[in-house]
Amino acid sequence: MKVKNKFLNPDFFINRELSWIDFNGRVLEEARDPENPLLERANFLGITQSNVDEFFMVRVASLNKLKTAHVEKKDAAGLTVAEQIEAINQKEHHMVARRYTTYNRSLIPLLAKQGIKIVSVRDLNDGQYEALRRYFNDEVYPVLTPMADDSSRPFPFIANNSLNIAVRLHLPTSTEAKYAIIRIPQLFKRLIRVVNEPNTFVLIEDIIKEFIPLLFAGYTIDETTTFRVIRDMDLDVAERDTSDLLLAVQEQLKEREHGSVVRLEIEKQTSSALARRLITNLKVSSQAIYYINGPIDLTFLKKLGREVNGHADLRFTPFTPYQVPELDEHHDIFAEIRRRDFLVQHPYDSFNSVINFIKQAAFDPQVLAIKMTLYRVSGNSPIIKYLGQAAQQGKQVTVLVEVKARFDEKNNVRWAKKLEEMGCHVIYGLVGLKTHSKTILIIRKEHDGIRRYMHFGTGNYNDVTAHFYTDIGLFTCNNEMGIDSTNLFNTLSGFSQPPYYHRLHLSPKNIRKFIGHKIDNEIAHAQAGDPALIRMKMNSLSDPHIIAKLYEAAAAGVKIELIVRGICCLRNDIPECKNNITVHSIVGRLLEHSRIYYFSNGGKEEIYFASADMMKRNLDRRVEILYPVLEDDLQQRGIAIFDTLWRDNVKARNLVGTQFKRIDRRGITSFNAQEFFISEAKRKKRQIRKESKRRNKKASHFIPLLNDQN
Repeated sequence: MKVKNKFLNPDFFINRELSWIDFNGRVLEEARDPENPLLERANFLGITQSNVDEFFMVRVASLNKLKTAHVEKKDAAGLTVAEQIEAINQKEHHMVARRYTTYNRSLIPLLAKQGIKIVSVRDLNDGQYEALRRYFNDEVYPVLTPMADDSSRPFPFIANNSLNIAVRLHLPTSTEAKYAIIRIPQLFKRLIRVVNEPNTFVLIEDIIKEFIPLLFAGYTIDETTTFRVIRDMDLDVAERDTSDLLLAVQEQLKEREHGSVVRLEIEKQTSSALARRLITNLKVSSQAIYYINGPIDLTFLKKLGREVNGHADLRFTPFTPYQVPELDEHHDIFAEIRRRDFLVQHPYDSFNSVINFIKQAAFDPQVLAIKMTLYRVSGNSPIIKYLGQAAQQGKQVTVLVEVKARFDEKNNVRWAKKLEEMGCHVIYGLVGLKTHSKTILIIRKEHDGIRRYMHFGTGNYNDVTAHFYTDIGLFTCNNEMGIDSTNLFNTLSGFSQPPYYHRLHLSPKNIRKFIGHKIDNEIAHAQAGDPALIRMKMNSLSDPHIIAKLYEAAAAGVKIELIVRGICCLRNDIPECKNNITVHSIVGRLLEHSRIYYFSNGGKEEIYFASADMMKRNLDRRVEILYPVLEDDLQQRGIAIFDTLWRDNVKARNLVGTQFKRIDRRGITSFNAQEFFISEAKRKKRQIRKESKRRNKKASHFIPLLNDQN
């Protein structure tokens, strides 16, 4: 894909890592938004913490390794590795201050007004204090292991993301300071409920600190402080030298636990002596030290809502997804798909449609084979169960389990072994590539020959995340897509390089070429004086060549509308682009995860869905799939989905130059796209119930028995 060099100017790009921190800032805005229910605001704050933890474990860790290797290459925005690390930590220090201001000054006081309290041990009455003392003595004390740090016992290993207490103490007969570490076992809940107050909690580390003298008999405790470290957790499998990928991943999982420290969090009131000892032993740079004004690690807020009794008004109103009737367990799903394609939008449409599809295939005697890619699945996946049962029914079941799916490696290794035990043929991903495509292929013998049935998705086959990730799936038995799917799986499982694909477009490389071709086509329409429009929705937009191509299209007069949830390295204040690029970012109660690519094509509209974002890794280093919607009514539904999201002015932000800003709603009607889709799902369910009642009422009427003539 040729791109004019002038659009690859570093001044035209936002650094990827800083853009990600800005995205996490948009999540933080949801924690600060008074229009959100209070417990959901606490949950958003917890999400910002888990987000940034993973960011440091992977992205910052990778930059640190590049810095150690003295890599001098600059990013698309013109920053060196060292400049990126410095800018990240500078920006994140500001974000930490905002997170804890939100916690201390906003959420904790507001929760207390609702009778939901996180208190200190010293705030309890005598009875409550005694109950906690018994809890500590009976359940906590026997499990804890104090680890001395002195000349004969070296500083203990501190596991990634573990909560620890550092102790400074001395003998009453000596002034010499002693040091020790206590790791807080993860088997304990972080929030401990106070007796007689169902919605009052104490943090486990505060309980341990209160009774810590029991662990150091004969010593005087001078100071205790909570801390934790974030380590380099990026999996780096040298696949070119590996004949057994599964074994290599398992070995790397063991080694990963000992990655270098990329972030240290310490309580703000920690003395300089104790802080220096931690910093020296953990070998952490000064810019990666974070002094925290509150509880270390706010991810416990993600569980607060589940611990609180009552207060439904402080949560989002729950909803049940709409089950497409033709795809429920009572219908012949294959007959329905043979009649027409189906487009489902999760979580508004039930993910059970996908599970039912696999379940019916498992027990249908006409089904000969099931082939599937799995990137992330739940810990108790029904899909795994039905794939195993299909194999036990004598069907040929082939499953590609991507064991390199980040932070799901252990789970995926376990499922891969389980599937093999149940008789499935398992592929552990491809050397040098991650398989990120979401595809099911079912081969069925029918009266008129072999027919292929498929599901393509933008999201993972995970029945848990399907309740709060928005994704789009297509069920079809289109013959050309069936041939393409067969070729895809032959490539994944064996040695096959099809000369071309009829309808599907695959990465590595080909999605990039296809998107480039479609953008060129819109440029040609604009240059001919015809209307030209590109609309894209994705998680992240960071590939510099795709961004430069979009700049080129905008400069030629193509209107470009983008919805980018996370990283966006494009800026829309470049004069050459003539204000033709508009970018929204939607952060709401559901995680926007679907990928949509639309081209007006001179009035012959085309819309595609994909597993791929416009990122270099998705386009060049992963097996991804981009699939078309061919039936007119489903095309219009896909376009309507984008239209609805584009109308959002409640959860959407608008990119202004390099920053996303809330849309000014003064004088306009508020519109929340996610809530609209939820209300539509409810409306369709009510309609189905009414029709069902009408049919039942009609069937209950007396109908006389007629003879053959009548």
